Amino acid sequence: MLTIILIFVCHWYIALFFQTFFHHRYASHKMFKMKPFTEKVFYMLTFLFQGSSFLNPAAYAVMHRNHHTHADTEKDPHSPQFHTNIFDFNKRTFVEYRKLVNQFLNNEITLTDVPRWPSLERIAESLFTRTLFILIYIGIYVAYAPSPWFYCLIPLHIFMGPIHGYIVNWYGHSLGYRNFNEMPDNSKNTLPIDLLMMGELYQNNHHKAPQKRNFAVRWFELDTGYLISDILLKLNLIQLHKAK
Repeated sequence: MLTIILIFVCHWYIALFFQTFFHHRYASHKMFKMKPFTEKVFYMLTFLFQGSSFLNPAAYAVMHRNHHTHADTEKDPHSPQFHTNIFDFNKRTFVEYRKLVNQFLNNEITLTDVPRWPSLERIAESLFTRTLFILIYIGIYVAYAPSPWFYCLIPLHIFMGPIHGYIVNWYGHSLGYRNFNEMPDNSKNTLPIDLLMMGELYQNNHHKAPQKRNFAVRWFELDTGYLISDILLKLNLIQLHKAK
């Protein structure tokens, strides 16, 4: 039992790290920069650990920027303020995301400030690749799960990326406290100590200062995504932009 729990926890946090680090902080907000080879390494690791739930970084970045521009308005691609249930919420997010993915794959969008790797994107987006990852997850559980009841965790592995996004965008704009009440959107800090989502649930703090690398503001708040990125900065794997 311990083995399968460890596998699940590791997959949860490693996949989450690449979403908050590569998709959100790097691709969407350009909080730091990295060399082309380093970007390719992180891109590949993102693909491997998100697996069947791989999210296109460029499409993610555009959708997230639209979210900030139109936060909690009718133009927001994922706001719980305009959806009565999680099914409609996730459907709207999925439709907006797929539209952007298709536009990038068909070269209808040619942004230069988002990470692209077209050949890998096509492999990652293919039904064959996603199915292969699903079979790998099933094989792991067949080999290590002590009881068939643990098979209930397999869908969480399959949809890991969208699940992370749903938790942040639904609860981060519907449940919690606010440090900055003057913000016109409905962003909230869902958890006072966010160990579950590596700092992503400090949405009110983040919307107040979208380019700030540390999402934590108050003394008790902890942004582990920032702490890890700070280690990568000290290792010179990422670099800060020079002040203009």
